[in-house]
Amino acid sequence: MKNWTKGRVDILLIAILLFSAGLNFYNLQNAGTNSYYSVAVKSMLTSFHNFFFVSFDPAGFITVDKPPVALWIQAIFAKIFGFNDFVLLLPEALAGIVSVWLLYIMVKPKFGRAAALISSLVLACSPIFVAVVRTNNVDSILIVTLMTAAWALMKAVEKQKLGWLLLSFALVGVGFNVKMLQAYMVLPAFAFYYFFATREIKIWKKIIHLAASTLLLLVISLSWALAVDMTPESERPYMGGSETNSVLELAFGYNGLSRLTGQDSGMGGGGSAQAPQAQTQTQTDDTSTSANSSSSTSEEGLPSMPSGGQQGDGGSSSQSGMFNTGEAGPLRLFQSELSGQISWLLPLVLFAIIGLVVSFIKTRKYTIKHHFAAFWFIWLAPMFVFFSIALFYHHYYLSMMGPAIAALVGIGFTTLWDFYKEEKGWESWLLPVGILVTFFFEALIVYQNSSSVSIIWMWVGIILGVVLFMLLIAGKSSATIKETIAVISILALLVLPIYWTAITITKTGNESTPTAGPTSGMGGPGGGGGGMGAFGGNMQQGEMPSGIPSGNMPSDAGDAPSGFPGRDANDDSSDGMGRMGGGGGDMESIDSGLMSYLEDNYNGEKFFLAVQRAQSAYSIMLNTDYAVMAMGGFGGSDPAPTVEELEKMAEAGEIKYFLLSGQGMGGNSEVTEWIQENCVEVPSSEYSSDTTDTTDSTAASDMRGMGQTLYEYQK
Repeated sequence: MKNWTKGRVDILLIAILLFSAGLNFYNLQNAGTNSYYSVAVKSMLTSFHNFFFVSFDPAGFITVDKPPVALWIQAIFAKIFGFNDFVLLLPEALAGIVSVWLLYIMVKPKFGRAAALISSLVLACSPIFVAVVRTNNVDSILIVTLMTAAWALMKAVEKQKLGWLLLSFALVGVGFNVKMLQAYMVLPAFAFYYFFATREIKIWKKIIHLAASTLLLLVISLSWALAVDMTPESERPYMGGSETNSVLELAFGYNGLSRLTGQDSGMGGGGSAQAPQAQTQTQTDDTSTSANSSSSTSEEGLPSMPSGGQQGDGGSSSQSGMFNTGEAGPLRLFQSELSGQISWLLPLVLFAIIGLVVSFIKTRKYTIKHHFAAFWFIWLAPMFVFFSIALFYHHYYLSMMGPAIAALVGIGFTTLWDFYKEEKGWESWLLPVGILVTFFFEALIVYQNSSSVSIIWMWVGIILGVVLFMLLIAGKSSATIKETIAVISILALLVLPIYWTAITITKTGNESTPTAGPTSGMGGPGGGGGGMGAFGGNMQQGEMPSGIPSGNMPSDAGDAPSGFPGRDANDDSSDGMGRMGGGGGDMESIDSGLMSYLEDNYNGEKFFLAVQRAQSAYSIMLNTDYAVMAMGGFGGSDPAPTVEELEKMAEAGEIKYFLLSGQGMGGNSEVTEWIQENCVEVPSSEYSSDTTDTTDSTAASDMRGMGQTLYEYQK
């Protein structure tokens, strides 16, 4: 297994990194972004105050529901290179390439070049990993941060230096400020590896080292949260996604325990959270369909569970995931809903673990190789358990498993190869049987999605598996031939995952809640849906209906029933939502009458308009410099503002116009009642567009059909 890499490793590594870059950057400028985060980044560029607190709007009313680090990075890139879709996606795409490289340099010293190359290649083409690095969701930044932390941990063990361990745990603390408790899922692996792999350090000293590192971890993890929570509430935005205006409550509630149980941690606007009914969107080539449209979109799915006035238990059943993630149980990752995301090579991982255990039993020596393999297994195991039982997560969260699966495939394959070439005992069968079983499982994944992809690919997997299995057991042959067949086998195992990844990077509507392959777990759009219009030139709106007003998700993702309608992702015309003509004021794609009316009556108020949830503010804030108040945050369930606060702002002249939906789309019922009782309804005849333009008339019709009402506060 050494000969085929000798003298070519640098070229092969460069080829893998270029391959990773090709997948990550393919047509990236047209991939679209999650508008929830894009709006926030634009607002963050207006002041350091908004930058630090990660304000959703330029007026600093409410934040997004995530910690700041990933969005800080996006804002810095936007400040340097300009605000457009490609720039916002650039750090995530680069992070994916760096993660592939980091895995190579960690595996190589322990298991050699072949294992390192295989591991890096597997990660580079993992379908859901590629899907998430092509969005401005924060997960790719989290992964590269944790991978860097793992590299520092390897240095700590290699050099027996406390400083490297402190750096490692500090980086996990940074990861907490990327996506909160999700970063802590790797901590068991970190503690295990340092404690057992540093044999020359006394046990009591290891305990002290780990305690000191944990203390530093907590300090860095909580630094931003405490800074925000200790700032007087009147001097900062409301913490989006929380019930008590607290980052700590957000971390351990909505972004913590609620992910496992599916229960929203608070009552929000007056009821327990109700998850949207699962949607399924199947995309083949240029077509897409969506069923069971939900009245609440997602952030990433649902950054703030809509609880205002909605009663429910947080899911369609006690054991079913909210976002089409299958039935909870030990085989969940092998079910049709999730198998195509990250599970392609899990059978080979199982055989690899068996091989590693056998190697330990045979040698009776627990070497650094075993420690290293155990590190990746312990990285993977808690995630496998969590994603098997948790009720509130999205498909792309599974990307966290990518590095561990890739590492175990690389080191496991080379371990099984060693048994195979010895031709002694039952363990020599582990490689050919593992290859066969994995091919059959890949064929099963294709069969599970046969309504979306050609069944021919299933037969490709079966035939490849049988042929390569027979070649591997064909009998005695030269070592060179055996190596060639083994290499062909591992590369052939990547054919179907790469095909799945190719589908992933060419389909539309994958910018907010990314999924791998032809099936979308939530019917496509999430909390952002689509791009930012044409701020930088070559951006287009995706399939998310994001504008004013915002109502039920349409069955046709290209048609947004909205005052500011969306545009089809394949439409390059300038009529789509938010085409600004390079920063101009072309608002023909929205209800021009409504926008003109609001602009004509705008007298410099702090807020141009107030809407019932964040989605309804996207198109205005992405295409203008106006501040729109998203009452209740993303889903409309956050208790911000209160009636007293809103009344005070209205009396102070900070807000005059309110746009309400008649379909119960988010919003605090008490706030809604105050608006209806204390404001004057503006007759639709005063702002409805009189133009015969199809887009405008459709928008106006949609507004009337959905019961959208404009209110004005008059002193």
